Amino acid sequence: MKEAFVDDQQAESAAGTATLLSGWLSRAQVAAEIGVSVDTLARWETRRIGPPCVRIGRKVLYRAEAFREWLVSRERHPVSKGARPGGER
Repeated sequence: MKEAFVDDQQAESAAGTATLLSGWLSRAQVAAEIGVSVDTLARWETRRIGPPCVRIGRKVLYRAEAFREWLVSRERHPVSKGARPGGER
């Protein structure tokens, strides 16, 4: 089984399709994707309200799948017409 894994890694490396950081996004990439500044993402990180990230020295990386999950978690369902905030009265 181990041989197949090594062969897959070698095939991916030879094809140039896999890199060590594939699946990870930089702070600038995430900021561009959602239309906010890099500074806003930094502020969100300190307040722990932004997407989950990993720090390696000064480098900040976001796992692409975790970023997508964070976006989905922020999704709000539309409010039906005539509904009041706070429920019925």
